[in-house]
Amino acid sequence: MRFYKLFIVFFIVLFSACSSSDLNRILQSTGVQGTLTQQEVSSGLKEALIQGISKGSDKAAQTDGFFKNDLIRILLPEDARRVESILRQMGLGSEVDRALLAINRGAEKAAVEAKPIFINAIRQLTIQDAFNILKGDQDAATKYLRRTTEGQLISLFQPKIQESLNQVGATKYYGDIASTYNAIPLTNRKIDPDLNAYVTERAIDGLFLLIAEEEKNIRENPMERTSALMRRVFAAQD
Repeated sequence: MRFYKLFIVFFIVLFSACSSSDLNRILQSTGVQGTLTQQEVSSGLKEALIQGISKGSDKAAQTDGFFKNDLIRILLPEDARRVESILRQMGLGSEVDRALLAINRGAEKAAVEAKPIFINAIRQLTIQDAFNILKGDQDAATKYLRRTTEGQLISLFQPKIQESLNQVGATKYYGDIASTYNAIPLTNRKIDPDLNAYVTERAIDGLFLLIAEEEKNIRENPMERTSALMRRVFAAQD
């Protein structure tokens, strides 16, 4: 019966001059899905992005979400890494390790606050943005979000990072290390004790990496498309 209906549709398309809207109605009446509307594409893509952001930020916000993930673990700032061996020779190895753990704990704690910031950015997507993203590379949505929201994310996220770093003690631990090292006479390279800008940048990098992974999963794996609309939208691109 389904083959018969499809044959009728083919016959109508081949021998009539019906409009695209007429064809859409015919397809729907036979049980065959018609062309997606612009609004459906936009809504489906936003669903996928919100899903990816939710999963990505939830992963990052778990205990060890940053610290034990080699992809996004935050290392010491570059100026401290350059002299890390000296710090350990000075007997500051345990303090360095404690600061490193606290830095990642701060990023994990602040990651909870990132989700609404990202979701608000997604809601600003235009229909044309959605079509461009859908037809783009596997990380097209992630790149779009980064390009259009990074400045806003940094300004909104930095206070959250600072609060988190203070709460877990990272600011104090790292500040003590920097002060001890900087007090050494004839030290040419100084350590900047301010962590905020550095950790904010690294935390945002990590979140975007996790979101890109989730976007790739949704594009490649139909099982990751958790709503009927998402399945329709991305199936059209498979």
